Amino acid sequence: MSRVYNFSAGPAVLPEEVLKEAADEMLDYQGSGQSVMEMSHRSKVYDNIIKEAEKDLRDLLNIPDNYKVLFLQGGASQFFAEVPMNLMKNKKAGYILTGQWAKIYGEAVELASSADKTFSYIPDCSDLDIPEDLDYVYICENNTIYGTKYKTLPNTKGHILVSDVSSCFLSEPMDVTKYGVVYGGV
Repeated sequence: MSRVYNFSAGPAVLPEEVLKEAADEMLDYQGSGQSVMEMSHRSKVYDNIIKEAEKDLRDLLNIPDNYKVLFLQGGASQFFAEVPMNLMKNKKAGYILTGQWAKIYGEAVELASSADKTFSYIPDCSDLDIPEDLDYVYICENNTIYGTKYKTLPNTKGHILVSDVSSCFLSEPMDVTKYGVVYGGV
């Protein structure tokens, strides 16, 4: 078999040893007699998997104890609804538009945009005009469709920063304490 190395945005090449380990465990995960896809999310084996995954994320990203790590279904599209449903008190959020996005609930206030040049750059976000009654400021940190990536986070002037990091999650160090919510949907 000849291997194809995918360096495109999104799914990418994995080391062969990782793929072989996953294949070996597909029918019998660590002697449990079943695959991870077949076991109950309440089982001891699965509980150990999720606890280890959370510990690894906390270690890799230096996530403080006062931050929660959640493993949720639904991907980025679901988060377009979950974030406002959980954070909106004034029903108003600020968006820095650097590409495709979805407004599901509440009022979307455009704080900055790069639509004038087909989202080919990240707008200056050092001194945004941010209304006091915004519940949060939202960004998509790395836009693979248009090839842009934030080098400096926006100055949210004390508002919660929500960031979709689906396209850059764990690709580089990040200070999670600069965010209120970080999510990566697949």
